[in-house]
Amino acid sequence: MDFYIVLLIALGLAMDAFAVSLGVGTKGSILDKRSMFRLAFHFGVFQGLMTLLGWLAGSTIARWIEAFDHWIALGLLLFVGINMIRSGINEHKESYETNPTRGSMMVLLSVATSIDALAVGLSFAFIHTGIIMPAIVIALVAFTLSLLGLLFGYKLGVKFGKRMEIIGGMILIIIGIRILITHMT
Repeated sequence: MDFYIVLLIALGLAMDAFAVSLGVGTKGSILDKRSMFRLAFHFGVFQGLMTLLGWLAGSTIARWIEAFDHWIALGLLLFVGINMIRSGINEHKESYETNPTRGSMMVLLSVATSIDALAVGLSFAFIHTGIIMPAIVIALVAFTLSLLGLLFGYKLGVKFGKRMEIIGGMILIIIGIRILITHMT
């Protein structure tokens, strides 16, 4: 498959990770480079691995995953988005009690932003294309855009405060709804 086609696919897949990173960045709780790298790294790794897993699964498992993957993504993004909105409205409430770059919150966000990559991997298997180069490109693009989203989100959060957390939560909910609508139509 042509590199530029893979790059465009990677950019499309990374938009969810970018938007989630933007939302997480607005909270301002991820200030150190290590935490920023950890979140971006996990988003990139999950994007690349889900693409690879989709390719490995081929058409065998597709009908089982397609039936509910969009509902899982919607549920995960709704959960995080609603918590961010609550936190933005209530000055004393935090949207997540722990650092979102650690533990279950990071896994939850990583899975939610990479479910579409599984479907892309399946489509690569259907057209009998190689997977190593696309998976690496997808992972690198997701990593880069996630890091940029965190940095840009932080700057917006500093400038606009808790209101950006509300907007970040709304963005996550909209992404979840978009995923659902895309899969339903």
